Amino acid sequence: MMKEEQIIHSFSRRNFLRWVLGLSLFPFLPLYLPEIGASSYSPLKGDRGSIGKFFNGEELGYEIGFWVFPRAAVGRLSFKEMEQKGYYLSTLQGETLGVLGFVSRYRVDTYRATMIEVENGTRLRPLRFEEDIKIGEKLRKRTYLFDYQRMRMIRLRQRKDGIIERREEEIPPGRIYDDFLTASYNFRYGVYGEIERGRNYTIPTFPKKGQFHYEVKVGSKEEEEKKRGSKKDQGKKEYYVKLYLDPEITHSKEGLIEGWLSKELIPVEGRIPDVILFGDVRGRLIESKLPPRIP
Repeated sequence: MMKEEQIIHSFSRRNFLRWVLGLSLFPFLPLYLPEIGASSYSPLKGDRGSIGKFFNGEELGYEIGFWVFPRAAVGRLSFKEMEQKGYYLSTLQGETLGVLGFVSRYRVDTYRATMIEVENGTRLRPLRFEEDIKIGEKLRKRTYLFDYQRMRMIRLRQRKDGIIERREEEIPPGRIYDDFLTASYNFRYGVYGEIERGRNYTIPTFPKKGQFHYEVKVGSKEEEEKKRGSKKDQGKKEYYVKLYLDPEITHSKEGLIEGWLSKELIPVEGRIPDVILFGDVRGRLIESKLPPRIP
């Protein structure tokens, strides 16, 4: 009984959906590799056109579960062209379900990135990143604006009384801040360089809550075969990836997040092992709508 009470208490934490949804879908975390630079390589073959046109209309659906709750939350990621040419909007929205939805007051997290094509349509650059966290009738909003002409990042936060707090800071020379949604598309398109099995990456992101970089490893062929096993969906799994964070962020023993990308670098499965009170937290792709692409 005591354990159940602890779990229910944990479900109602403000950061519940963020780490269950966001961290389970770990490939959407920032993947910014400035030390590698741009590259014409991509595992996505063929005449792809511009990066925005390539992903325009893509929608991916996920479910997240753990312990005796196989469907604790769901999430949907979409990418679409805006009215102004060269501008695109990506949205990631997740919500808790069932009993967990009830105890967390049916929390809904929404992340939106407004992006523009740059470098002749070969990469995306964020202009605006928004976080809307809705818990019951309460809504918390944060917005990040990126002004590359002045090399400034502006943080906006809406307080409970409705007042908007504004904080402005310098973007270091030569640095581009890719939010995690923008970075996921740049990464899949091949902007940051070749994905190599057995390679380690130190990945910086724009500073937030003291987190300035992540460590990522693309597994070797031997690791892939060992992890893949004989599951029915093994054909969907191409790259085995491990992400290392501070254990306090993941509420787990090692801070490890592991999962799989498809041949097209679509995140198909993610897992956080040994989360305190929850055990293994898993996320998996359950629905996909891909735009027509030239083979």
